[in-house]
Amino acid sequence: MNHRNSARRAVNIPEPPPTPKRPVTDNVHGTLIEDPYRWLEDGNSPETLEWTRAQNERTETVLSQLPERGFLQKRLLEIIQEDTIGSLTLRGGKLFYTVRKKGAQQPILCVRGIDPGSHERVLLDPNEASAKGIVALDWWYPSPDGKMLAYGYSERGDEWSVLRVLDVETQTILPDLIERTRYSQVAWKKDNRSFYYGRYPKPGEVPPGEENYHRHIFHHTLGQDPAQDPKVFGEGLPKHDMPGASLSDDGNYLLITVNHGWNSTDLYVRDETRPASPFVTIVEGEDAIFQGTIIGDTLYMLTNYKAPRYRLLAVDLKHPERENWKEIIPEDPDFTLSSFEVVKGHIVVSALKDAISHLFVYDLNGESKREIPLPFLGTVGHVTGEPSSSRFFFTFESFAVAPAIYSYDVEKDTVPQVFLSSAQPVSPDSIEIKQVFYPSKDGTRIPMFILHKKSLRPGSRGPVPTVLSGYGGFNISRTPTYSPMIIPWLERGGVYASANLRGGSEYGEAWHRAGMLDKKQNVFDDFIAAGEYLISKGYTDEDHLGIWGRSNGGLLVGAALTQRPDLFRAVACGVPLLDMVRYHKFLIAYLWTSEYGNPDDPEAFRWLYAYSPYHRVREGVSYPAIYTYTATSDTRVDPMHARKMTAILQDVSSRCPSKGPVLLLVESDAGHGVGKPVYKVVEEQANIWAFLAWQLGLNMVDD
Repeated sequence: MNHRNSARRAVNIPEPPPTPKRPVTDNVHGTLIEDPYRWLEDGNSPETLEWTRAQNERTETVLSQLPERGFLQKRLLEIIQEDTIGSLTLRGGKLFYTVRKKGAQQPILCVRGIDPGSHERVLLDPNEASAKGIVALDWWYPSPDGKMLAYGYSERGDEWSVLRVLDVETQTILPDLIERTRYSQVAWKKDNRSFYYGRYPKPGEVPPGEENYHRHIFHHTLGQDPAQDPKVFGEGLPKHDMPGASLSDDGNYLLITVNHGWNSTDLYVRDETRPASPFVTIVEGEDAIFQGTIIGDTLYMLTNYKAPRYRLLAVDLKHPERENWKEIIPEDPDFTLSSFEVVKGHIVVSALKDAISHLFVYDLNGESKREIPLPFLGTVGHVTGEPSSSRFFFTFESFAVAPAIYSYDVEKDTVPQVFLSSAQPVSPDSIEIKQVFYPSKDGTRIPMFILHKKSLRPGSRGPVPTVLSGYGGFNISRTPTYSPMIIPWLERGGVYASANLRGGSEYGEAWHRAGMLDKKQNVFDDFIAAGEYLISKGYTDEDHLGIWGRSNGGLLVGAALTQRPDLFRAVACGVPLLDMVRYHKFLIAYLWTSEYGNPDDPEAFRWLYAYSPYHRVREGVSYPAIYTYTATSDTRVDPMHARKMTAILQDVSSRCPSKGPVLLLVESDAGHGVGKPVYKVVEEQANIWAFLAWQLGLNMVDD
């Protein structure tokens, strides 16, 4: 039965709870800015808590009337709960990988040998740590021989990992426990008795409000009090710098990588064979990214230094001066190099062409050997190998194809072999994937993926309910990755589109920089042009087009709804940034000033204020229906953005009705999204897609 373009369901929508205005006026670089809802920034005040409770109750009253929500909860659970492969690492001839098992709330960590049919052994099961499923495995690092494992657990999605150590062979958890290890990298020494790691200060160890910054590198010896761990690197760095540590394959060199936001890194190396050896600067102060791996005495660097689409350099650590650097793989005009792995005299390179993955094999001198054939249009995820073995492993997936682990021997194989598969709850053959290219406002050619079921012929019988998504920032590519959340939408006759906006890394650093700082408006223009393209090609119209984005993508849809409210019927806005004048004052957001700009700088304030969604809401405008969702334990983007934006949109809509309701849901026991249990994922996604189905007229169930 065809349910598309049905009449929108009649729903009883209660009035929003009263929201008092208490204007605060700031003089920001000579501009007077009135903020009527500053009081909603305090998420712990009794008044804000009561206001949030009332908003949640209203939203639940609305969404509970949508039969699509129950249908989606059932269908999404059927899809998501199936066994799904996650990330992987090869160490000591053992393959470590995560997998979410059917019926479990959280992924578990397993290990097995690399021979087909080898036995799987469960190492860590965070489901056993919480009856509510709110303990998550954030990260994990095996030792080079695979006998020891450091890992981080966190609760309620807050990502403030606690580091623990597991003896892999005996599966004994050691007494070592280190707090404040968010986003840590762990580099094991060869003797398995100690490691380097990153740690944040505890409150009281730094000036008030700065405990989210100042990550430093420490050295921990098993059995030692972490409070006595010596600091190895980071003293005196700016608070927002992010250092990480890794060791060479033989343990002889310590590599420190310092990230300055998402567009610049420094590299330092220390000789571990000489006690008290100083760090040697490899690169410092360059406006470029360097990703390094040390094999023997050679540092291999993947970099966009003088190569926006990246190239691979080799540095002899006995003679690391820049004039001795050697180019191994030059920049390619058609491919953006994404990652590399050294495996037994070969270099395996993952690259993107028009946001689609490719794999190549080179020798150590950079001579191209071959392209590894991939089974379909998709995304190469984690690539892992060891210098001593010619066999490596990688994950591969697409929009409707769950990830599988493939193996490939650079000396023997002609095609990759499936080593371990996820369950496949839907038939990929039922979904049609198109890649199109359209012009943005300034004429830039932008790629976009469009998905629908194969039996659907968009444009043949009128506009189709369509959801457009995007991200456009932080050097992150939007490639064809497994997207179980969109499957029910496609199955029931909707169209889904994903645009590859500037600000990502699809075409290298020039593409990234064309969508950051003072060029951020390009991202919004690209997105708006995507919506116009979908309408012009007959897929949909303004009354059946919705948009969805989260985090930086939440900023994207917030800007789109304020700049082109006429173009969209409905907006799903997740864990968003929306007040770009004050964003840097909350949680870890100062880290993002290199991407967005610092509002304390007059020039940056000018472009931030020009598009800041919270400040662009206007009287007399009929805005799209909007469902905004956030979470109390989000330690990345403060929920104040969602609260304030909801308040101002509800206020202006009381005088000029919007196309639909302005709804807010603030979830408890959840964070930015990482580590969310299955039942919370299902609830979240069912709410989003039921709201969009209702507003865009896709009735997914029979009355």
